[in-house]
Amino acid sequence: MDGLRHDIAKGAPYGLAAGALTLGVGELFAGLITRFGWSGSEPSPVLAVGGAFIDRTPAWLKDFAIDTFGTSDKLVLGMGMALVLAGVCAVVGVLLVRRRPWAFGAYAALGAVGLAAVMTRPGAAWPDGIPTVIGTLCGLGLLSALADRSEAERLNSEAGQPGSPGRRSVLALAAGGAAVGALAALGGQWVSTSRRAVDVARERFVLPSVARRVKAPVEADVGVRGVTPFVVPQADFYRIDTAFSVPQVDPSEWRLRVHGMVDREVELDWETLLSKPMQEAMVTLMCVSNEVGGTLNGNAIWTGWPVRELLKEAGVKAGADMVLSTSVDGWTAGTPMSALTDDRNALIAVAMNRQALTAEHGFPVRLVVPGLYGYVSATKWVTDLKVTTFDADEGYWTPRGWSARGPVKTSSRIDVPAERASVKAGSVAVAGVAWAQHVGIRAVQVRVDDGPWRAARLGAEANVDVWRQWVYRWEARPGTYRLAVRAQDRTGEWQTPDFAPPAPDGSAGHHTIEVTVTD
Repeated sequence: MDGLRHDIAKGAPYGLAAGALTLGVGELFAGLITRFGWSGSEPSPVLAVGGAFIDRTPAWLKDFAIDTFGTSDKLVLGMGMALVLAGVCAVVGVLLVRRRPWAFGAYAALGAVGLAAVMTRPGAAWPDGIPTVIGTLCGLGLLSALADRSEAERLNSEAGQPGSPGRRSVLALAAGGAAVGALAALGGQWVSTSRRAVDVARERFVLPSVARRVKAPVEADVGVRGVTPFVVPQADFYRIDTAFSVPQVDPSEWRLRVHGMVDREVELDWETLLSKPMQEAMVTLMCVSNEVGGTLNGNAIWTGWPVRELLKEAGVKAGADMVLSTSVDGWTAGTPMSALTDDRNALIAVAMNRQALTAEHGFPVRLVVPGLYGYVSATKWVTDLKVTTFDADEGYWTPRGWSARGPVKTSSRIDVPAERASVKAGSVAVAGVAWAQHVGIRAVQVRVDDGPWRAARLGAEANVDVWRQWVYRWEARPGTYRLAVRAQDRTGEWQTPDFAPPAPDGSAGHHTIEVTVTD
């Protein structure tokens, strides 16, 4: 056991140093390849491995990650990857001390995994593999040098020269390799100009003019503190997507291609899109992963060109019933053709709340489609629209067990009081939001324990694609109570009380909370 501890203490730093050098050199060359426009997809081995992991995540694990970590799921994944990689590199270092050939074999296998992840990303080209190959070779070279010096240090020790410069030189080499890796990683960020180009483009963005501006009705807000804002700022808007690292798309290089079952292919660039007659639309977006009472939804004012106008230019052929949209990172969504060509405001959006989209929300261009969950409609960083059929194609989440069309279910949420809150007896405002997209909300009711359903007051309606705030004044007496809410759409249908999880087509059931009333 003492021997193992000694080997871990001695070898782990060697493996960690090699890993740091490999990653740093890989990031440097990934930045260079991106800078000179040689990349076909994602040359960074770290981001490629993260993306590959997300792509292969089963639906149940995705739901667990979102339920547990919310919009911090990518950060947690990154931390988890760092810990796993550090552990693997430490094991390689221990092997280097005990069985040198095994260490080299394990490290080469690790590099092969990274290379496979890079080369299997959508749109990958052969230059994308260069950073991983060079980085792995640098790591193997450092391991070899460390092994040689470590062996020399051992021989010096056996010759009666303990504490000789040999051991110090090994540690210095390991520290130097790690330092070079850190500097190389910083260099990779510096030489890659994509993020800077996006920042400059966003700063220069001028909101396109529209024929008619939309605004929230004066009485849309019910005036209760703690209720989700009627229009949610970009900084507070939920973000759920499969991008391990937020894509940085330079609008000067952006193109949107329309092809498939069309009379003529159409390609738009940024300047052409901005020259089109833009519209504003207030639309509430919903994530299908939202649990009953969850907050993975938000309302905003979007500016863009109607998708139906673009499809009209292309000329949709008879029989097409779906548009497969693709983002710059290869993610896809299959949207029913009817939702893109009817009178709803499905937009190729360039602005959110009259500001340029942030990179996190799809800059420079994304899709916004009312009435459908985001996994079948809200493609960020969109670059491709394929006119096709549901029989011929499917979006990213459909083969993973989710339904193909994804209409949003009527639902409602209690924002205040919070779950297990303690409130004072008297008049208590029970308030929240309700939605029945592309149908509209007619009524909201609240129930205390098993009592009768009582009507809540609704905020003014902006349009049928937007949620509505509501408030119920409850005369509360001391005790512990269960509060439930339900909504009715404009067809007269009440949301179902039957519980359903998010998969495969959205959660269902009455949002119920427990509160305590004190004197």
